[in-house]
Amino acid sequence: MILPAIADATSHGDVWPIFIASSATTLFIGISLALAFRKTDFQLSLRETFVLTTMSWLAIALFASLPLWFSSPQLSITDAFFEAMSGLTTTGSTVMFNLDQAPRGILLWRAILQWLGGIGIIVMAVAVLPVLRVGGMQLFRTESSDHSQKLLPRAAPIAGWITLTYVALTLTCAIALWFAGMSKFDAVCHAMTTISTGGFSTSDESIGHFNGAAIDWIVIVGMLVGGMPFMLYLRAVRGDVAALLQDSQVQWFIGVCVSCALIMTAWLCYHLEASPIIAVRYAAFNTVSVITGTGYSTAPYDQWGSFAVTILFFLMFVGGCTGSTTGGIKVFRYQVLLNSARVELTHLVRPHAVMAPRFNGKPIPHGIASAVRGFFFVFLAGFVITAVALGLHGYDFITSTSGAAAAIANVGPGLGPLIGPSTNFAELEDSAKWLLSAAMLLGRLELFTVLVLFIPSFWRE
Repeated sequence: MILPAIADATSHGDVWPIFIASSATTLFIGISLALAFRKTDFQLSLRETFVLTTMSWLAIALFASLPLWFSSPQLSITDAFFEAMSGLTTTGSTVMFNLDQAPRGILLWRAILQWLGGIGIIVMAVAVLPVLRVGGMQLFRTESSDHSQKLLPRAAPIAGWITLTYVALTLTCAIALWFAGMSKFDAVCHAMTTISTGGFSTSDESIGHFNGAAIDWIVIVGMLVGGMPFMLYLRAVRGDVAALLQDSQVQWFIGVCVSCALIMTAWLCYHLEASPIIAVRYAAFNTVSVITGTGYSTAPYDQWGSFAVTILFFLMFVGGCTGSTTGGIKVFRYQVLLNSARVELTHLVRPHAVMAPRFNGKPIPHGIASAVRGFFFVFLAGFVITAVALGLHGYDFITSTSGAAAAIANVGPGLGPLIGPSTNFAELEDSAKWLLSAAMLLGRLELFTVLVLFIPSFWRE
């Protein structure tokens, strides 16, 4: 919170004292808890790890909302918490208007929240979720018995190297955006929210405000970079570039992005009679933005026609690669499901054939496929329940379904006139905002991490 305070003070803003006070409050409570519960020989049990993972994200969102609440008269505590949760989960849904005139401290704080949330989810996906065996994530355990696949021996060094990679990519993106025409401040903010696939912007018009082809393509590359596995970047830096290029997840992810961008380009040329150069730029940007869950926009794509809206709605559920900053149903889960379906179909024709679903050319370990199927079902159930709950508030079908998908898949904007890319979530009722905040956390923490806390047997010895 000191960084936005400095940015606001140097730009002659008036919210820097609020950031100082919020920082002091957070620091006091944090140090008090650390001193009160310090222990020299402490080791987390599995149950405590589940509790700590969920509660820490809730606590961080609560304290992160303090400067937003106190510095913006138009924001209630509901709006401030929604904005903070949207930032930390890199969802990108917002309730704030007039961003072009907002204090620099607030704009930088929103970008910092998404940047921290992005690195947080990468480290969690690499070090925590595989150990907790959440939704098939045990497939990516680094503590494998196969030592040839072991990049670094422990989680802490891995987190350190990932953080350095994350910082380097952010700086590279910021410099590129600055050279492309953004101001230094805008370049830094958008680099943070691009690599984190978060989507918060410094303008109500998002990236469309800058109206530059170079900026659009730089952001497209940045979103794709954020959507790929950061563990593979480490292997590439250490000389194993082929690991990144040959990974089936990366190939599927890039293939889906390119295919959908080309389909959308053809639609824009046919339906809106756009020129091919303009069509491919807008189609590629907004398609990649939705698939990676970034939530940037350069055009009101909810007005591109029913076909485009249908495609973009289903792309909300795709997501990027495991170990990236993206949300949604990760690509590897679709690969596992498709391979499992292929095996089942083959068994119908050849009942006695001995086959196993494969991932990256290797047989999928026992239990992974069922874990992925369970995750897929719970994800869709969470989406349906959230959409029905929004429908009970009186919102129309497209608002309810797209709002639920945007929250639980951490995409950002929804579809339609109320929460589409040209508007935001400010007009929703407070109860709907709390519901969507819960859905953001649920989707970001891969559902089971949160839902297991509500099982009575979880709390029994």
